[in-house]
Amino acid sequence: MTNNLETMWKAKKTLVSSILILAVVCTVSAQNGWNWGEQVDVAKEKNVIYTDALKAKNYAATIEPLNWLLTNTPDLNPSIYINGIKIHQELAKQESDPTKKEELIQKGLELHDTRIKHFGKEANVTDRKASYAYRFYNKDKSKYEFLYNLFTKSFELNGSKMIAGNLVAYMNMIYKYRFAGGDVPDEKVMDLYSSISGALEEHKSKAPADRKKRIEGMLDNVDKLLTATKVEISCEFVETKLGPKLESTGDLNMAKKIFQLMLTGKCTDSPLALKAAGVIQENEPTFTIAKFLAQKNIQDDNIEVGLNFYQEAARLTDDNIEKAETFVSIARIQAKEKQKSTARNSARRALSYDPSYSDAYKLIGDLYMGSFDDCAGGESKVDDRAIFIAAYDQYRRAGNSAGMANAKAQFPSIEEIFNEGKEEGQSITIGCWVNTTVKLERRPAN
Repeated sequence: MTNNLETMWKAKKTLVSSILILAVVCTVSAQNGWNWGEQVDVAKEKNVIYTDALKAKNYAATIEPLNWLLTNTPDLNPSIYINGIKIHQELAKQESDPTKKEELIQKGLELHDTRIKHFGKEANVTDRKASYAYRFYNKDKSKYEFLYNLFTKSFELNGSKMIAGNLVAYMNMIYKYRFAGGDVPDEKVMDLYSSISGALEEHKSKAPADRKKRIEGMLDNVDKLLTATKVEISCEFVETKLGPKLESTGDLNMAKKIFQLMLTGKCTDSPLALKAAGVIQENEPTFTIAKFLAQKNIQDDNIEVGLNFYQEAARLTDDNIEKAETFVSIARIQAKEKQKSTARNSARRALSYDPSYSDAYKLIGDLYMGSFDDCAGGESKVDDRAIFIAAYDQYRRAGNSAGMANAKAQFPSIEEIFNEGKEEGQSITIGCWVNTTVKLERRPAN
């Protein structure tokens, strides 16, 4: 009985020792993640040979030892796939024979899939595979569907973690595949555009300052690609998909994106367009946006706000023509609000920037023509009708023949002038808010 126990104990010790020895061997063999397989020495030798050739950029010399490792030790280490992809990429770039080039490209694509099989990280590797494929196939129409599907898979796996450059490439493939006849309807394009833009915005929010500008450029490219797709932009889409993002963040770039889309989609009557323009103007004030805000507020009967934006627009431009046009716009609003003297001052301000601006003269002429009832004293028909002579002078400066004719028809008659003891050519001072002097003229005889 004792001998049996001793025999069993010795056998157990032997088994434990064997397990420990095997564990040590496996640990040594693995070398922190390297699985050398059954032919350890050969595998190590092949690894040294191909990596030395890679360092020397002798890519052709890497193929034999690398293929041996890929065949005999496919789970050796991720590096054989990382390096293998690089090697096949470089060889493909150098290859002039189309058939051989395609074989090298396909081998590189295959290595991405094999790496996923043995080492996982499907999302990251698929993203890299998309980048690799795009490098070679982005101008090959026969590959557009393949690239579109590959980028779609990568985006489904990675979302906002997709490589920033790949997000732009994805939008480019949406554009190219669609025009090559691919089934990417308007609604799908807009959904993908929204997702891609959102992912790039996330990249930007996390990027260091020196990289943010580059990502802004990528966002611009994505916007241009959307325009290039000739998609029919839905106002409802912009409001429901992008509106909440602007509402929650107040982000300038989002505001710019929304505003541009709404201009393209002719959605500028939407309150969201006004909000987006307001965000832009608050952060990067420009003449154009100030003018837009002025026009929209006037349309909404926010007269004071609209006038303030017109004044802001005038301050934001150095172009005298734009200044003149802006002050005439202000004058028209003031005239409509029955602020005749103030309206004339604005029109004269316009003329100070562009003395030949006919619209300003016509506007003053209209103000005078419409002021007879307000300014007529009722004591002298000649004095009261002199206001039409003042209007005529403004229409003449404007080159407005119709206005001139209408005004002249209202001049005092020769009888009225004679009866009041006045003479043609004498100075007549007009009071009221007009407060100007004219040379007396008679209206043409019937």
